[in-house]
Amino acid sequence: SAAGGCAVATAPLVIDANWRWTHAADGFGNCYEGNSWDAELCPSPERCTASCVIEGASAEYEATYGVHASGDELRLDFVTHGASRNVGSRVYLMEDDDTYKLFRLKNSEFTFDVDVSTLACGINGALYFVQMDADGGSARFASNTAGARYGTGYCDAQCPHDVKFINGEANSLDWTPSASDPNSGAGRYGSC
Repeated sequence: SAAGGCAVATAPLVIDANWRWTHAADGFGNCYEGNSWDAELCPSPERCTASCVIEGASAEYEATYGVHASGDELRLDFVTHGASRNVGSRVYLMEDDDTYKLFRLKNSEFTFDVDVSTLACGINGALYFVQMDADGGSARFASNTAGARYGTGYCDAQCPHDVKFINGEANSLDWTPSASDPNSGAGRYGSC
């Protein structure tokens, strides 16, 4: 890089909606518990979307999700043992409270250091860019009232089917709980 051409970026982070508590809009009943949607609250994607909300994340990112941010360092623990067991995490850099930070990298440079010395065998540590709506999809999908503030709108080329809300709608149709992951499953639709 050119001398003096780099600048440290300081910005808030938000955790992806998939890691947040999803509960009844009129109370605290779980819409999604373990790796299944609640049959009463979520008999259809439309009803589930209308009945359920995504909770704001606890300020205890470190203890709950294994997300550690300090100075110019971000560390994500793969497994966190706290009040409950959490596996993995996905966080986004924010421009402001309601907007993801978008990077326009054409003819630009983005540099970062990755310390993989403590990654266990078979664990993937990745930093990558995916094209998402800056507002998390709230402008395009009226039912998405959560937006970037709550970490919605994730998509990638692998079209993951474990994303709980896609385009502002619960991905509960044909949801199949994972046989190997007590917190995940797969819906009919992929997010790509």
